[in-house]
Order: sequence, then C-alpha cells, then structure tokens
Amino acid sequence: MSTLTLDSVRAALALSDFDAQTAQLRMAPTTRPMLRADDQANGPKLAAVLILLYPVESELKFALMRRTEYPGAHSGQISLPGGSAEPGETWVQTALRETCEEFGVCDAVDVLGALTPLYVPPSDFEIHPVVGALPERPVWQPDPREVAEILEVPLSHLLDDQYKQFGDWTLGSGRAARVPYYHLCGQTVWGATAIILSEFEHRLRAAV
Repeated sequence: MSTLTLDSVRAALALSDFDAQTAQLRMAPTTRPMLRADDQANGPKLAAVLILLYPVESELKFALMRRTEYPGAHSGQISLPGGSAEPGETWVQTALRETCEEFGVCDAVDVLGALTPLYVPPSDFEIHPVVGALPERPVWQPDPREVAEILEVPLSHLLDDQYKQFGDWTLGSGRAARVPYYHLCGQTVWGATAIILSEFEHRLRAAV
C-alpha cells in the first residue's frame, strides 16, 4: 500500500465519479435507512464534523473522541468532533468552531475538502463531514463536559482490513442488525462515524 500523504487525501476528495453511497453502505448496519422519510415535517437538524489530519513521525493521523456519558442517543459513543450548525454558518465554520470548543484546537486548519452529507435517523440530523489538516500534532485541550477521551488513529488503519469487524446487535430501536464496525485504538467505531469514515476509506483506496 502506498504511503498516505495530504496529496493522496486531496486526490481522494477530488474524485468526480466516485460512488459515495456504495462506500457508505459498506459500514452501515443492515437495517439502517440512509434517507430521511418523505413524510417527516420540516427539514432535518443540520450539523458538521471534522476529520482532522496531522503528521506524527511522518505518518498521518486523525482524531476521534469518546463522548462523555449523558442522557442522549450518542452517549459514550466514538465520534468525530462536530455539532449543530449555528444560523449563518458554513459547514466549514461549524466544523472548525466545534473542534475548537470540544478539542481546544483553534489553530488555522487547511481545509482540504468535504465528504457526502449523511442523514442520521435516531437524532434526525444531516451531518456534513469536512476534511482538514494541520502541519503538526495539535496540543489537545478537550472540554471535559463533552470529551471523555481523544483517540489518535493512524490514517492507514482505515485501509487495513484487520481493523474491521462485524457483530449481531440489537439496536436502540429494538431491531436486530448485522453491524460492521472499525476497531480503532481499542474502541468500537460504528454508526454514523463509521459510515463517514467508510466513504473516506474507499476514496483513499481509489486514489492511491
């Protein structure tokens, strides 16, 4: 496998004929709807997340977080930094603001591009993933109210099938599902985060 560089990432994000939906489905639970029901009133809530890349000893890494425990659909889960958009914000502004608030990383990020928006049924959010990079490993100052742990993942692990597994789970809705997930830094990464990373993974596979 070729070494992953920021040029690889730029090429992956620039692919014009890439089948994003098929890539997303590779890490989606078998019973998961990918589209919002037509009969739902109003529009979904809007959010953005950031895949933040940075080098550590010449290897690109990206950051995930383990959320704190709270009464909510995503309590304790592994996710990308991000959150709800504020009025008038672009997706990039939302992703960078939330990363600053959650990780304490407020440095100027080189925005490389974006992935395909993803609808999340349990929370009725439409998530817009942004990809950016820093020239060196940031100094983490996580908000303890939201972030229990920061995970630093080698980007190459997304392309290594030993970090992918499957489980038969009963989801919060009570439905049984075959669930694919990444096993990264000893944690189970599934659901919306895994689906977003799956598109990123397969774009990289197509570009390198």
